[in-house]
Amino acid sequence: MLRPLLFLCSLIALTGAQQTFTESSVVNISLCPITYYGQQYEQLYVNITSGNVTVCFNGFFSPETGGDCIVERSQGAEQFYYYIHLQPYYGDVDYVRQYFPTIQNSLERYFLISFPHVSIFLYHIVKCDCLGEIGCGLYRPGTVINSDPETCFSLTCNETAVLHTTSCGPLERCQGNGICTFDTMLASICTVTGPTVIDVHGQMDSIQDRCAYSLFSTPSLPDFHVLGNFRDRRHTDVSLLDSVTLRVDGHYINLEQGGRVQLDDSTLTLSSSPQLVHGVQLSKDQTGVTAKLSLSNLIISVFFDGDTAQIRLEGPAGSSVEGLCGNSSRSLSDLRLSEYSSTSCEIQYSETADSTIDCTSVTERCNLLKEAPFSSCNSDIDPEPYITACTDTLCKYPAVDGLDCQFLKAYARACSLHNHALDGWTSKTGCSSEAFCQDRTCSDHEFCGEKTVGGDTRCFCRAIFASKYQANNSLGDPTVCMQNSASVTLVGCLLEDKGIDYSALHLNDPTCRGQVDELTHMVTFSFNSSNSCGTVVTTNNSQVIYKNTIMTQNSSFNIITRHDQMYIDFSCIQTQPDIKTATFRIRHSSVIHHITSGVWDYTLIMKAFTDAGRTQAVESNTEVQLNQKIWVELKTDGLDGDMVVMVTDSCWATDQPSPDSTPRYDLIINGCANPADQTVQVKGNGLGTSNYFSFNMFEFTGGSGEVFLHCKLHVCPKQNNCVPVHASWESPAAYVYCSITKGGFRVTWSSPNYML
Repeated sequence: MLRPLLFLCSLIALTGAQQTFTESSVVNISLCPITYYGQQYEQLYVNITSGNVTVCFNGFFSPETGGDCIVERSQGAEQFYYYIHLQPYYGDVDYVRQYFPTIQNSLERYFLISFPHVSIFLYHIVKCDCLGEIGCGLYRPGTVINSDPETCFSLTCNETAVLHTTSCGPLERCQGNGICTFDTMLASICTVTGPTVIDVHGQMDSIQDRCAYSLFSTPSLPDFHVLGNFRDRRHTDVSLLDSVTLRVDGHYINLEQGGRVQLDDSTLTLSSSPQLVHGVQLSKDQTGVTAKLSLSNLIISVFFDGDTAQIRLEGPAGSSVEGLCGNSSRSLSDLRLSEYSSTSCEIQYSETADSTIDCTSVTERCNLLKEAPFSSCNSDIDPEPYITACTDTLCKYPAVDGLDCQFLKAYARACSLHNHALDGWTSKTGCSSEAFCQDRTCSDHEFCGEKTVGGDTRCFCRAIFASKYQANNSLGDPTVCMQNSASVTLVGCLLEDKGIDYSALHLNDPTCRGQVDELTHMVTFSFNSSNSCGTVVTTNNSQVIYKNTIMTQNSSFNIITRHDQMYIDFSCIQTQPDIKTATFRIRHSSVIHHITSGVWDYTLIMKAFTDAGRTQAVESNTEVQLNQKIWVELKTDGLDGDMVVMVTDSCWATDQPSPDSTPRYDLIINGCANPADQTVQVKGNGLGTSNYFSFNMFEFTGGSGEVFLHCKLHVCPKQNNCVPVHASWESPAAYVYCSITKGGFRVTWSSPNYML
């Protein structure tokens, strides 16, 4: 009979529940349901035929058809016993895996299936959580079930609903108050790799979110703290160790992927020779970065290769270790440091299982840690936590980006810290001792990974960052329209995902190419008033549209192409509003109006003069005589004169402030002088961003003596030949209403809107 692994499925009643069957049946196991790869089963399917007993978890299937089953053929079985074991046992995990290769997850829990001549234990098929029906425990996650401060033993139902035992490590002793301390000057090792933490006691925790966690701290070094930052990479629902932060005397030393080390906001240049930074010795070689600190008889060494962190602690009795690496009795929520996390810790993501992963092959590779040359180290460092971390991760996350070697490498290095050389481990596993992606720097929204398995590396978009673009099938952010310019920014790693070389892209004008930000790897294309880059200006009802296109470079020498051609249109739209009027009395020589909408704006200036050179401005005290010639100038500041011009469409006079009042006298019609009034002259209309006209002063017969002048203007694409020729203008218009009286001008206008 096999001996099961130590496990407490319950601490209360129902120490055993046996059922006997002599014919095909469906067994109710709802008291302790099976959770298998995220699917919960509350029934067993038992098929007894011709002396064979088959027990399946997903219906009456056989192992040959892909079902997860147990078959008893050789003993002439005629009966089936089902027994839930709730007491601690010991067992040989290898023996179970030898006879049940289809059971691929962690072997931590079991129930007993018994035939007449043999008993078989299954491990971890039953997912007995700590908060369930009677028989599986009644403890909420985070509850300390049993604790003995004299021995430092603790039994906790952790946040993932798994019973978790802790005690002092082999190099520690219990002080009698629940605190473990180093008993000698020998070293303890904490390994953080993938989503898992293997602490100095050999206990394993798994991080489920994208947060910063406290890995190590000690009261003897209050100004020193080691944090682990877990973030997503290729999957939104799996977090991997992404960087390590050392907080020293108020400064932050960040150890990042690629061997990059940041001191606060500056990047350090390191070599194999240690460099002292705020009391920490920093060095770098092809295997990774090492930070070493010696203080108060405690020696701390932190190694990080971009994927795995290993913290080596050496100190005398009395040195306590806190954080995920030490005091494992604390819950994950207590050690979570949300304020240091670059993303939200609370948002949960889920993805469908990766059907391409062969968990059997994964398990075989992870079990290499129990074979030579690793086996020579097994007596000093238990390989089981590393194997569990390896299988749990690689059964749900693809073995790319060096992940198939990551756990093996972590164990090999832990062994080397205990003076085990493990000669030949790299040749047996096909792994390298050098750091993956060394010296390749990616931005905050990227990570370094393999283009193809075993191939070159590049920076990939993180899954959560990329998801917001993938949802809209876009490669970048919306167009940004600013005064006299427009720009669009594309995400470099998204372009690479599509196999697009940003250097082969340009605007309508091939000389206008994207500018790359060396830190973010974002590529920005833009045009402005000084360089329109082939921008096309069009009108559509009430809009003026400035449009350009990002396109793939075309060469007359290439008659074929094997890459998709890319065309991304982007534009800024200037929309004119409905008329809104307001009246202003001019106290000086001009009306100045700043027209703003969104981020596009311009200034409209109106001035009146009494001389043809337009040097003698009309002031509030200037006397204007009947039949005296007046020159009126309309000028803009902020419009791009290379792309648009301003056209005075019409001007008319009334004896009331309202432009719709009567009587009405026309001065400019359809952009040209009223042919019935020989005193009216229009100059420069439709040629630039300013124009002017003149007329002889008059008054309305029988009126009040005041004359209100109203003008209607519009913006026109320069390419359209905007000079008025007595045509009816239907382009979008801005409206300016002005009045001339003996006391000066009165003006009303409305502001154009500019929209993206």
